[in-house]
Amino acid sequence: MLAASMLALGTANVALAQDTASAAAGPAAEDGEIIVTALKRSTNLQETPISMSAVTGAAIANSGVQSIADLNASVPSLSFVDGGPSQRRVVIRGIQAAGEPTVGTYYDETPVTGAIGAANDAGGSTPELRLFDVERVEVLRGPQGTLYGSGSMGGTLRIIYAKPGFDTESSADVSLSDTNGGGLNYEASGMVNLPVVDDKIAVRAVGFYRNANGYIDNTSLGIKNINDIESYGGRFLIRMKPTEDWTLDLATYVNRTRTDTNSWTLASGKYKSDALTRQPVSDDLELYSATSNYDFGSVNLTGVVSYMHRDLSTVSDVSRYIQSNRTAGRCAALANGGAACNPTQLSSFFGLVDSQSYSALYPQQDMDAWTGELRLSSDGSGPLNWTVGGFYSDRRTKVANPQLNTDRVTGVIIEPQQIGTYRLIDDSLKQTAGFGEVSWDITDRLNLTGGARYFDYKKNIEGQTPLGSILVGARITPLTTVKSNENGWVFKGNASFKITSNVMLYGEAAQGFRPGGANQVLGLAAGLTPYQSDSLWNYEVGLKNTLFDRRLTFNIDAFQIDWSDMQITGRTPNGAFSFITNAGKARVRGIEIETTARPLDGFSLTGNAAYVDAKLTENQATANVSAAGLKGDRIPYVPKFTAGIAAQYEWAINPGLSGFARIDANYVGGSYSEFRPTGTYTRYIGDYGLINARIGVEHPDSKWGVYLFTTNLLNSVAITRETSSALALGRTLVNSAAPRTIGINLRRDF
Repeated sequence: MLAASMLALGTANVALAQDTASAAAGPAAEDGEIIVTALKRSTNLQETPISMSAVTGAAIANSGVQSIADLNASVPSLSFVDGGPSQRRVVIRGIQAAGEPTVGTYYDETPVTGAIGAANDAGGSTPELRLFDVERVEVLRGPQGTLYGSGSMGGTLRIIYAKPGFDTESSADVSLSDTNGGGLNYEASGMVNLPVVDDKIAVRAVGFYRNANGYIDNTSLGIKNINDIESYGGRFLIRMKPTEDWTLDLATYVNRTRTDTNSWTLASGKYKSDALTRQPVSDDLELYSATSNYDFGSVNLTGVVSYMHRDLSTVSDVSRYIQSNRTAGRCAALANGGAACNPTQLSSFFGLVDSQSYSALYPQQDMDAWTGELRLSSDGSGPLNWTVGGFYSDRRTKVANPQLNTDRVTGVIIEPQQIGTYRLIDDSLKQTAGFGEVSWDITDRLNLTGGARYFDYKKNIEGQTPLGSILVGARITPLTTVKSNENGWVFKGNASFKITSNVMLYGEAAQGFRPGGANQVLGLAAGLTPYQSDSLWNYEVGLKNTLFDRRLTFNIDAFQIDWSDMQITGRTPNGAFSFITNAGKARVRGIEIETTARPLDGFSLTGNAAYVDAKLTENQATANVSAAGLKGDRIPYVPKFTAGIAAQYEWAINPGLSGFARIDANYVGGSYSEFRPTGTYTRYIGDYGLINARIGVEHPDSKWGVYLFTTNLLNSVAITRETSSALALGRTLVNSAAPRTIGINLRRDF
């Protein structure tokens, strides 16, 4: 019923009303035009001939968005594979796979990736910084390989924070709420902006703290609300203008997160976990950047250098898997070459199992990444506009992945540590690139754009297993080194035509790619260690409309993506661990719609919808993949239909007081967790819908506001991810949205 209602609402909005971008997007010029920098130069959003959305800080605050994971309701074809805090994968247009990211994520001018982990899956742990004091978020759909590189084969997500200004200002935002089945949550954020030297130096400091009560109960350990989350951090930015034409921005970003995994066991009941160990997550991130921009008049020179350090650790319960080995058959298979064990052998084997029967994997990752970019861009004033530049990145990750015993009563890791097995990995990825893009206004209506990027990457992985374990198939291996490298070109072509001054038609063909690498997985055969890069071509046509003096915008596009040499997830022979291999081709076809209407002063309607049909176009002819996909099977975790709608109304109560009301709703269709629907460990994730609401009073100029809000108004059990494996003994583990939360929010600008 909710799906049908959302579809009807989305269709109605198309008829009368554009995207969140237009309703609440980027900085606006005096005439109300929205200016974005997606092309690495300033352009008008509605005249930028690519499929993109933009969401402003005001819209982010009003809709309750706290991190990038909350943006999917506002942007078509943007979704997340939700493994919980610090363990989410960003997906655009259905380009979803393990390995390096398929979506480039940028905080200001800095690209960030997750840590590789034991499964070499950097895309599965995208850094999530707090979205407070944000200028705007830009979402570029489709490959952006020419300007943004290898991580952007599905698209690019850009978070652009507010920068220091030369006026004194400050703001505060405080919330107190209660989660159904959980408890009290509280959070506070603040910003102070100070000029240090008039028109020359200014600083901006941002701090935040959040403590959210858990709502998942661990029935095995007798712990209620086990998934409490605490996060805190801030930003410190310095802007210097040595001359009128030169701007230098220095920035520090700090983020800390502590929680326990928010997955629960489907068979144990709603929001119930039967894990036999605690499964804490610890994520410490620091990001430092310097951005220099010099305006030569008709040309801008931009240089960026950044350094990111991240310490990420997670814990995964393997107790039941270890305990399942306590049989005569497993003794024969694992300890005696298939022959039946005699009583002495059986006793020794059972003793080994019992010594590790309560244990967990504890991967600890230490990542350091340097990036640098230097580019020249035209100022956009003439018929010929261009961008040319170079890029360099050097990422190194060290991983220690032990299996440790835990206390059977409390579930915590025993100290001093009792180690069953451990693996050490040292991974480095270096990338260099040169890129350029040229845009030519052949007439005042017709524009042609072409772009290219040369890339070169080198990956080096060292790994060893000093202590093995027959219980998880881990062999003792000496230090080994695996190297891979590749270079090549990616290209882009684009044409746009202004049918009228407010209606633009565009078409594009663009290429995307992702580096290959090597697996370092317990029990993996040497022949399965390397895997190759994958690539795709995206073809699309779109129409952008701005009508009735900007009171109505309506954008629509249709696309097809051909994806080859896909990097996909395989499993070790014992079914316990995953790895990456290449197999098959896929085709993704879709339609995206964004619309906004402002029929009355103070009242706006926004809507977006996407239909994405992501399927294999050939069988995955490989013996390395459990439940290998067949032609026609859908790409995992890619719903066919998603939609979002929002209505906002502001009205005057008296000259010094205004009313505010907003409602947001989104729908996400169903998907599978694996390619083959009938696979042993495949799970179907059903569709769900969520509704959020906010009502309050505020100053007419938004200098202060007091609001009541609710998220998940209908208290839906919105399951966002389901997984199963041999390690889980076939149990279904799920992640979900939080239950209904009701609270009060106070804001104040000073």
